[in-house]
Parts: sequence; C-alpha cells; structure tokens
Amino acid sequence: MTDDGRPRERPARPTAREENTFGGRFRRYAQVSGAVAGQAARFAGRRAFSRPLDRDAHAGQLREALGGLKGPLMKVAQMMATIPDALPAEYASELAQLQSNAPPMGKPFVRRRMVSELGPDWQDHFADFPLEAAAAASLGQVHRARLTDDREVACKLQYPNIAAAVDADLAQLKVIFSLYRRYDKAINPDRIYEEIAARLREELDYEREARNMRVYTQMLADVPALHVPEVVAELSTRRLLTMSWLEGRPLLGFRERPVEERNALALNMFQAWYLPFYRYGIIHGDPHLGNYTVRDDLDVNLLDFGCIRIFPPKFVEGVIDLYWALVRNDRDLAVHAYESWGFADLSREVVDVLNEWAAFLYAPLMEDRTRLIDETKSGKTGRQTVGRVHQRLREIGGVTPPREFVFMDRAAVGLGSVFMHLSAEINWHKLFMSLIEDFDVDIMAERQSALLDEVGVETDERRSSPVLSP
Repeated sequence: MTDDGRPRERPARPTAREENTFGGRFRRYAQVSGAVAGQAARFAGRRAFSRPLDRDAHAGQLREALGGLKGPLMKVAQMMATIPDALPAEYASELAQLQSNAPPMGKPFVRRRMVSELGPDWQDHFADFPLEAAAAASLGQVHRARLTDDREVACKLQYPNIAAAVDADLAQLKVIFSLYRRYDKAINPDRIYEEIAARLREELDYEREARNMRVYTQMLADVPALHVPEVVAELSTRRLLTMSWLEGRPLLGFRERPVEERNALALNMFQAWYLPFYRYGIIHGDPHLGNYTVRDDLDVNLLDFGCIRIFPPKFVEGVIDLYWALVRNDRDLAVHAYESWGFADLSREVVDVLNEWAAFLYAPLMEDRTRLIDETKSGKTGRQTVGRVHQRLREIGGVTPPREFVFMDRAAVGLGSVFMHLSAEINWHKLFMSLIEDFDVDIMAERQSALLDEVGVETDERRSSPVLSP
C-alpha cells in the first residue's frame, strides 16, 4: 500500500520472451551439449569400429557427465529413471542416483528475484524472511518465512532464466533418446518425450501449480487425514508461489513403526494417490518421496503440485477394463483397454507382453486377502518382469507407449515402492474395489469438467480442442 492508502502497483512481470532469451538458451545449449556430446562421440566411435557397447560402463559415464549439470536435465534424468522400461535397466539404475538438489541462489539473487516478483517493498509483507533457502531443487528453491500476521509460509522461488534452461535441456534429451534408440528398439520414446516436455513446461508456471493445489484441496476435502497447503494468492506470481507451511517428517522415518501404524500411513498414501484418480481422473505424477511429509498422528502432507496429470475419463475407464480383462482372462477386453489408452497396431505378441506387465502391476489388487505389495520383500520379481518384458518387446519389434500411459505407469510403480518401504500389510483388493465399484465414466466426466471449470485448469485435450482453445 502507498502512503495514501492506494494499492501499490507491482512491477511488470517479465514476459515469456524475456524469461526465455536467445542468450540464455545458447549458454545452456553449450553447457549441456558438451556433456551429452561426449557420450555421443564414445557411442559413435564404438559403432564405427564394431566394438560392443559396455552398457554398465556407458551408463555410469553418462551419470557422471550429467551429475555436474543442475537444473531441468537433472530432473528429466530422475524422471526417466522412474518410468518403467523407458530406459534399459543399467541406465535407470545409474540415473536414479542423481541428486536433484541444486546450489541455492545467493542472497543478492534472492533479493533481486523477490523485488521482481513482489516489488521493492516486498519485505513489508513478512515479519521474517531468511535469505537462505530451506530447500533447493532443480527448478527453484523454498524459503521458510513468517508473514506479518504470524502465519508460517513456504515461498517457492523459481531460479532465473530457468525457461531457457528447460528448452535447451529438452533439446538435448532428444539426443539422449536417439542414442538409446540406435541400439535398443524395444521402446519408442517419442511419446515419452512429448509427455515429459509438456509436464516440465507446466512445472514452470506457478500460477498453474496454485490452481492445481486448489483442485486437490477440493478433491480431498472429505479426507481429514490428507492436507494440502493453502495458497497465499496476494504473494504469489507466475514464478513465486507462497503457501502455508505444513509441519511434518520424512515418510521413510516411519519404516520402523508398529505394523498397525505403517498400515494406517499406507492407507493414507493410497487415498492421496488413487482417490483423485478414480473420482476425477487426476493423479500426482511425481512419486518422489520428498513430495510428502507425515505428521505425528500419521496424517499426510502433500507438498508439491507442479507435476499433475489430468486424464481423459475414457483412460480411467480403460484402467478398470484392463483389471476385469485380467481377472476374467478376456483378451478382447484387454485389447479394448489398451486401444482406449492410445496403443496402436496391437499384434497378438504385443498384447501378450503388455498383459504380462499389467498382470504384475495388478497382482496385489486381484487377491482378496491381506498381503504385502511385494511378497519377496526385495523388488526382485519386478526387476525380473521388467527385464523379461523389455527383452520380448525388443524381439517383436518394439512398442510406442502413448503419452497418457507414461506418468500413470510411473505413479503406480512409485506408490508400490512406498508400500514396499513401509512393509504395509493390507487387503489391496478391497481398497481398490471400494474405489471402482460405483464407477461411471459419464458421471466422472461431468465431475471432472465441473471441477476444472471452477478452478480454471486447462488440460492437453482442452488446449487442442478447436472449440475450447482461445
């Protein structure tokens, strides 16, 4: 506010063009392409001299090359490591070791960024704003601050020039994919690339993330054990997101609790992930354990809403159809389910391979008994299944996963790993049936549309519609 009581105007926000400059892209291209080009040269040299590729060694070299690069490519590498069969096992294992933490911005940077987002009097909004970050990640950092009304808040501040880095890193991701495709044609990554690019660009828009948080607040309003931060709209912009601070501890710190408590926590996580999916066709696409904290009463805090996937209701119907196809051994229904997801040119051999992977994912849901999510307690079955599926896909000429399949598969595996860590013993079948027993695709479509219209969230399908596009 000004001295005469009028609202103070904020400085004009940088436009997308200003945020994504040629100079910024050029510098990032030079930085990233050097790391990727070195690996490409080694790969090409071995091909030229017909030398076999040591995939373990090459994967380790790629991890080391990318390990010095912070920002979007680091986040993409971690995504790839958690999307089943998107990369060979050797590469997924190495890339999974990459850490997403980036060096935080220095104090002068933080001051300048806060001025650019809230204006020169930005500190007047806070009773306390530590310039040191509470947490730093690949696209931005979080400051734990206190408002003048004593509310504790998390201020998520985006790094400068990050849009330029995203464009440059996505270009190099295509190079990485092309290297992979030269010697392993089991999975065509074209749609995987498109999906990662779309979700990563959405994560740059903190105004969209704020709307995602409102969506989740409404979807989970009837689940008292799940908590979503409250957006502080007057202190949020496209590159600054201010929200209430939710106190909690890392989920893995509860692995040694009594089984009853671990089961209760697993149930809360199941609801956080799948209640939105089967009621609204929406899922949290990032299974990183750092996106969740746990309160002493085992309530769960959901902390990050940048990577949210909204599915067409028909896709959700296909997930349920595939379950019944496996239960009833109904091949035609399975084909219908895969086609409703976007798989094309489904030969009998491809369907058999897809069914093998689906049977592994659905297995805990098909047994009406209390059990561990993985009764080997090692993940060995999953690794063996992935390896067998990958080999068979390579033998029959490969497959192109549709875009919607990518993050659904990733989320399912991510949630399974949470349950493995907790050693939860639950009747997963009953949980699943409670979510799908009254499913009606038309009712879901109406429910989803009403919610997204109310909050103002666009989907990929709405953007591409000639009727709905501006």
